[in-house]
Amino acid sequence: MNNFTDMLSKAKAMQDKMKEAQEKIKKIEVEGISGGSLVKVILNGDYEIKSIIISEDAKKEKQEIINDLIIAAYNSAKENLKKKSAEEISKVTGG
Repeated sequence: MNNFTDMLSKAKAMQDKMKEAQEKIKKIEVEGISGGSLVKVILNGDYEIKSIIISEDAKKEKQEIINDLIIAAYNSAKENLKKKSAEEISKVTGG
């Protein structure tokens, strides 16, 4: 019975650490860039766009190109967020 109690205790501790990591992840903000800094997108840990910054040079482009730059910047930010999230989870799980 002692082993089972110990196992439950460890599971509860891991669950608490995971909740803590999830809260940290929500507070993360990452940047995605495309077109050599023509467009920047800032995401939070919930994959919500916090801001989109379009340079004056990008605004001179056709709408189709601007749309592609925004998409590319978002995808870049999404990849950065995945990496940061994995790092936080790795800290909790010990790799």
